[in-house]
Amino acid sequence: MHTFLRLSSNASKHLCKQACYSRLHGYTKHARRNISVSTALTPPELNRNESEDDVTEHVIIQDPGLYEMILPEEPYKWGVSHIHRKEVPAYIRYPPYVKQTLECMRLGKDPSNVGESYDDDGDGRIEFQGREVFHLRNAARLARATLDYAAGFIKPGATTSSINAAVHQYIISHKAYPSPLHYSGFPKSCCTSVNNIVAHGIPDSRRLQDGDIVNVDVTVYLDGYHGDTSRTFLVGNVDDIGKSLVAVTNEALDAAIQACGPGQPFKGIARAIHNILQSHGSGQWCVSPQFTGHGIGRMFHRPPWILHDLNEEPGEMLPGHCFTIEPCIIKGTDPRTWIFPDGWTASTVSGARSAQAEEMILITEHGVDVLTRERPS
Repeated sequence: MHTFLRLSSNASKHLCKQACYSRLHGYTKHARRNISVSTALTPPELNRNESEDDVTEHVIIQDPGLYEMILPEEPYKWGVSHIHRKEVPAYIRYPPYVKQTLECMRLGKDPSNVGESYDDDGDGRIEFQGREVFHLRNAARLARATLDYAAGFIKPGATTSSINAAVHQYIISHKAYPSPLHYSGFPKSCCTSVNNIVAHGIPDSRRLQDGDIVNVDVTVYLDGYHGDTSRTFLVGNVDDIGKSLVAVTNEALDAAIQACGPGQPFKGIARAIHNILQSHGSGQWCVSPQFTGHGIGRMFHRPPWILHDLNEEPGEMLPGHCFTIEPCIIKGTDPRTWIFPDGWTASTVSGARSAQAEEMILITEHGVDVLTRERPS
């Protein structure tokens, strides 16, 4: 859960510029956005009026399927301080960052910069001797079980808030902590990203509609270790493009896992994803470069950062490396995202749909162990 946001695109910054300007200067009037929409399978071009009061865009939507585009509710509310957070019993072990976030909130400070320090975590690799692998496997197994449990609540008419409530209760009933809750101020126990939402969707009162796709991303903290996994689900009768998007995403993840092993280069993960997308037709699908996989174990996020887009980053996988692979695949050729006023929800700039799938990978002496999948009996 919680892909690492590598950087915000220039487009994201521009789209938020006017609204942020109004916020900083105490204005209540929102900037006017004139949006011209067309459909094509060619890269979009944005033509903007750069005045402080008006932004004009020409957006080419590359997803001609049948779905509802998710947009922030108006009037816009900035940040997430207004969103209700569920409580976790005191007897459950909390991740270290929770205390810092709660203290920031008590003092009225912004908790978005609260993070993790991995200075004392060495290189993050898992020790195969002792109990470390045992605890890691248990956390990963609970994450998988939680996601399977959440699947039973995904149907037309259900709210993503009700899915969050089910996930929260399931995790604490297993004496674990829902890792996203209070991570840098995040207000919910899981992420639910619908249709054009790429990642970090905040569960809310919107009811799932027949034809939606929704990614549910869960992470648990059990006995001092995090387990993290996600899947994109079909809600009711999804159109062919949506079905293909989810299928290609799962195939890309499987290929990326096949590229893993001791001594293998990390950049091979992105190459495997790229090859799968190309095999399904050039220009049909792209991968978001803004969200990465990450090392995981005693910490929620830490190196190695796993890039899903083509790269020439150095580094190779070593026994004990544990990390997530979680590509966000987008319909069309425009991978850019922008962030809603809540500071978390990331949408495609074009409004095209996105799907994500995620597993936890442990590199062993002789191969790969996918911790968040059922092991052969």
